[in-house]
Amino acid sequence: MDWPIAEVARMSGVTARTLRHYDETGLLPPARIGANGHRYYGERQLLRLQQILVLRALGVGLPEIGRILSEEVDEVDALRGHRRRLLAERDRLDALAGTVSRTIAELEQSRKDDRPMSINRPENLFEGVTPSHYEANMRDHPELAQEVGRRAATMSQADADAAHRERTAQMIRLAELMAAGRPADADPVQAEIDTQYRALTELRAVSVEEYRAIGRSLVDNETWRAAYEAVAPGLAAYQRDAMEVYAATRLT
Repeated sequence: MDWPIAEVARMSGVTARTLRHYDETGLLPPARIGANGHRYYGERQLLRLQQILVLRALGVGLPEIGRILSEEVDEVDALRGHRRRLLAERDRLDALAGTVSRTIAELEQSRKDDRPMSINRPENLFEGVTPSHYEANMRDHPELAQEVGRRAATMSQADADAAHRERTAQMIRLAELMAAGRPADADPVQAEIDTQYRALTELRAVSVEEYRAIGRSLVDNETWRAAYEAVAPGLAAYQRDAMEVYAATRLT
């Protein structure tokens, strides 16, 4: 039995345009093309589409999906591998959801008590958020990602841990400024952004537009946004706005 592309689109929630793109790139050719020129898909193609969508849900890019599927011939073995990835991602998201819940509770209590949020154990803010997720989500900025990877490869574990603690501290300081009601263009906020910008440009020169694009990625990239929101709701947009102010007032 096979199904026309319109029916597959309805069942899967994937647009016909996307299915045609998958065919054109060789990721998901149809079982056959009818005399009317329409694509038709069989059970094997539906199973492959399921694998594609599972990997997409895990944040894997299309080129990497093609590589993974080309190496995994047996559908059962492939699905077992995808299931392991899904369970690992579920555990990570459960931990991340718990982190966000704790932060929400702490922020609500601080507002009820009319006091700034106090963070006693900053490491708890990042449960479920790992550096590997940061690096994986720099794919929108490949040159910078390459430089970060090169620098990371030369660092000792102690240096890497220290760098991660400093990034954590920076995010916490911004979260506390946000919780205190300081606007994105306030001097203390811009001082934090300046420190971050100087650390960034130690890796390599960054144009004004690229810097603004990095700021937008904090909100537009789902994983990056989740990392910031795990610290405090609204922090991703707050950091983006502060970076935009910095770009407009100091870089142009």
